[in-house]
Amino acid sequence: MIDFNKIKTYSLKNRNNLVNVDNFLSPFEYKFKKTETEEFSQFIEKLMTAKKDRKLIIWSIGGHVIKCGLSLYLIELVKMGYIQHLAGNGATSIHDFEIALCGATSEDVTNSIKDGSFGMWEETGRYMNQAIITGYKNGYGYGESLARYIEKNPEKFPYKDKCVLYQAYLLKIPTTYHIAIGTDIIHQHPLCNFASIGGTSGIDFNKYCESVSHLENGVFLNFGSAVIGPEVFLKAISIVRNLGYNIQNFTTAVFDFIEHYRPRKNIVERPTGSQGKGFYFHMDHKISIPNIYDKIINYPN
Repeated sequence: MIDFNKIKTYSLKNRNNLVNVDNFLSPFEYKFKKTETEEFSQFIEKLMTAKKDRKLIIWSIGGHVIKCGLSLYLIELVKMGYIQHLAGNGATSIHDFEIALCGATSEDVTNSIKDGSFGMWEETGRYMNQAIITGYKNGYGYGESLARYIEKNPEKFPYKDKCVLYQAYLLKIPTTYHIAIGTDIIHQHPLCNFASIGGTSGIDFNKYCESVSHLENGVFLNFGSAVIGPEVFLKAISIVRNLGYNIQNFTTAVFDFIEHYRPRKNIVERPTGSQGKGFYFHMDHKISIPNIYDKIINYPN
């Protein structure tokens, strides 16, 4: 058996980061290419109708959304009520947590993988695993465990105002993370407890299914998650329908750089059936999310 206790870790203080809060895109200053297609307008109409009718709006994102510097947009959309449940994979939680911790994230994988230093960051691995282990003992999900840890240790997180999961927590918006064991850098840390990771992620999946059970006439959006997001959504839809919830008429939309099989089948096509409507937009996140925000704030009353 491989002995994880012998793994050597390194301080974040010595890491070269590719993403920094100083380069975050601001909803009030960023100039972007506007999208005016008929299909995008149809989607915005669905989104605005759901909000007006007080129907659920769920966002599922991959880690690249945070790496694109869009956290401030997400936080504003949470505050405005256009994100009522935020879901992500493990990478999403790590990038967001590191932003709160040191105001930067995203290492140079190409170089660090050569000597086995990739992902071996002491502060990230220690603090996140401490949060997850403690949270599981107290019956919290993965997302809530991280948020509560930040709340109890504010001195460690000088940039928590830029952290999406923490700001959502303060506004009582559920933030859930859906983890595949072995895919995240905190699974490499000697402190990692896989039972706690699985347990907290399982609690989050239950919370996620609870939200999906209220998706009738609502909207589900997926940004950049090509595997975890689509797979978790399909299973949640099956569970709530199996339990007798009438979830048939809703809107889904996938936003990504390129076409992927799972988002197309598991979000756009299979769950929506004959009553719902699915969209697939091939767009850079730096274009799609600012366009959604812009359409919302300029939507005619």
